[in-house]
Amino acid sequence: MNTAVQIQEVRIKDLTVTEDAITAELMDGRTISVPLAWSWRLSEATPKQRTNWEIIGDGHGVHWPDIDEDISAEGMLYGIPAPRPHTPSKLRSKSEKKTAANQ
Repeated sequence: MNTAVQIQEVRIKDLTVTEDAITAELMDGRTISVPLAWSWRLSEATPKQRTNWEIIGDGHGVHWPDIDEDISAEGMLYGIPAPRPHTPSKLRSKSEKKTAANQ
């Protein structure tokens, strides 16, 4: 038995950002939603910054210029949250700082 499957590109048609979720309406009629917490930049942005977005790459992603954030349609669909960059703790003890400096 042969089954023909046509894979469609995942492209965003429209977007809504609330205090809890990022919801994308796709070109093929589907709607996908991910928690706002998946984007730490959007989580920390003001409501005004969250509403200033633009569709990029012919619908393959969304860009928020005010906070320099990009989210891809595939990332939303396949569940790939944005990683928060690692920053060294300012609260390390003096002995930890000396050990790190001597390495």
